[in-house]
Amino acid sequence: MGDFYIWFGGFWNNVIVPGFANLCVVIQKILTIGVVETLKVTAVALFFGVMIGLVACLCKMSKHIIPKAIATVYIEVIRGTPLLVQALFFYFGINGLLVSASGGSIRMAPLFAGMFVVSLNSGAYVAEIFRAGIQSVDKGQMEAARSLGMPEKLSMREIILPQAVRTILPSLGNEFVVLVKETSILSVIGVSEITRVGQIQASINYRTFSAYLGVAIVYFCLTFFLSRLVNRLERRMAVSD
Repeated sequence: MGDFYIWFGGFWNNVIVPGFANLCVVIQKILTIGVVETLKVTAVALFFGVMIGLVACLCKMSKHIIPKAIATVYIEVIRGTPLLVQALFFYFGINGLLVSASGGSIRMAPLFAGMFVVSLNSGAYVAEIFRAGIQSVDKGQMEAARSLGMPEKLSMREIILPQAVRTILPSLGNEFVVLVKETSILSVIGVSEITRVGQIQASINYRTFSAYLGVAIVYFCLTFFLSRLVNRLERRMAVSD
């Protein structure tokens, strides 16, 4: 038993106590730096993703061949390639071409590149969310609006889209939660989001267990809180219906 107490005392003093102290430091750094950057990227990406997704959805549902083809290619390419590859291609590939062509005078910041890539990625998925919402509206709504003499574009804007948006709001909330987790991929291009802050802290003292445990705890708390908000929104909409 004496050897066990000696071993446990050493383990407590050399592993548990420093690890817990490092965990507190990591969480503090993440909350002050990483969470702010993560939410900033997520909010911007969802905002532009909704706008891009709505345009892509309307183009894909258009009767005109060219905008429909462009929207279809965009959605299929983005959804068919990993976000990690898109981030690497845009930041190191396209950004590298800009640096070479300008002699180094033009260089994209990692944060801007990250927001751009995640916005494009989100737009492709939001486009399908919009399309499902529009198709869920009874076709008789459009026919009734057209019978009253409303043009198709006006009918879509005033009659169909408001009903579709109400239907897809919970899905957009889930998309926000998904984007929070997907921003972790941007650590590969140097964006100081939650995962990147954890990596930096792990490289300082090599206490990787407590560093990545802190990253996991913050992600879980953040997504759990946001998921509860989305569920509450869904319940309130169900009651109002």
